[in-house]
Amino acid sequence: MATETAASGLSDHMRGVTITTIACLSGVAAGLASAAFVGTDPAAAGDTIAVVIMAAFIFVQYPIYKLVGVDLTEFGIKDNLFVSFMTFTLWFITFAILLTSEVQL
Repeated sequence: MATETAASGLSDHMRGVTITTIACLSGVAAGLASAAFVGTDPAAAGDTIAVVIMAAFIFVQYPIYKLVGVDLTEFGIKDNLFVSFMTFTLWFITFAILLTSEVQL
């Protein structure tokens, strides 16, 4: 049933919405941070520091999940892959748009 409550106190739906929202916002923030730190000129597209920034944003999410009340002991491989994929995807889209438009941040 949709109103079932997980051990963390959040309903299953609210848990999913919270995880998805934080992962997507982290991806956009990682894209903006990559563009600000590395730049948006054509040479910045090959800089691996941008990928390191994205990876850091993935790991920073887990304490945030704990702060908002998501029980991390329930996380399996599927949840971890979902968080990583969503963050990477939004980072890639945001960073690619900023690179192609050569926006100065």
